[in-house]
Amino acid sequence: MTDFSGYLAADALYDGPLCILSAVDARRQRRRLYEVLDHDPTRVDILWFLVRLNDQLRARGHTARGVTTDASPLYPLPVALAFGPIPHQVCEFHILKELTKAVLHAVAHLRKQLAAQAPRPSRGRPQATPAAQRRHRRARRIQQRVAERFEHRYLFARHHLSAAQRTTLRRLSRGSPCLRALRAIMDEVYRLFDRRCRTDAALAKLARLRRRVRRFRSLGKSLDKLHSPNLEKALTFLDDKLLPATSNAVERGKRRYRKMQKTVYRVRTQTSIKGRWALDLQREQQTEARSETIACLHQTRAST
Repeated sequence: MTDFSGYLAADALYDGPLCILSAVDARRQRRRLYEVLDHDPTRVDILWFLVRLNDQLRARGHTARGVTTDASPLYPLPVALAFGPIPHQVCEFHILKELTKAVLHAVAHLRKQLAAQAPRPSRGRPQATPAAQRRHRRARRIQQRVAERFEHRYLFARHHLSAAQRTTLRRLSRGSPCLRALRAIMDEVYRLFDRRCRTDAALAKLARLRRRVRRFRSLGKSLDKLHSPNLEKALTFLDDKLLPATSNAVERGKRRYRKMQKTVYRVRTQTSIKGRWALDLQREQQTEARSETIACLHQTRAST
């Protein structure tokens, strides 16, 4: 391939005892290199893979300007050794997935605390005294609030909310400052990844958000993901408009591979996997010429 955008996306695909390392041109959506291992990859394996990739790029007169990977600890050192001081972006999707899981875990913790406040029914036959009826009504109200918070738990982590959903969210978090704080924290997290902001400004916002979270000690360690260094690396793309924020370019190839395996059952050995990836790479190289041929045929048919 003669054209290269300068931005790469790299990831690993695990298939039983095998592992497939792949690198894709993140802007052109084209595979550059792959390797099939018979073991789980180490930093040395990834380093040699990236060195081969860098050598191929330089042989064609290209230079890598940025790399996007997931949050695995295997990538930072090999990327720095193979490509030098280039921007290394951690996939935004993976970071938001971890933060969303942490927020939903905190919501579940608060929901369990609310359920524990419900008065337990007395043993034996239910009493008809006014006090027993009040306890029964209070227990039913708490159970209803717990059920509603479970049904609409996604509202505490969803990015965009409609007016009706915001009304429902205010009703669910009434009387619970921690729930309102969790939703406010998620709003601030989503604002960190706004392209209109620069990395330095986003890091300053992140520092203020971390200081704010410390005040909510009742949440415990549920939001420790906000202190992860990967969150800071996920903001690298804000200073480069062409650097992809996610590794979707390489994830698409993984999804095609998984879909293909559902019908082609013989693609399970290391040799057959190498052949299949080589065939896909050859097809991608012919995509541009094939599209030009199809456009020419359509134009010829339209003129006749």
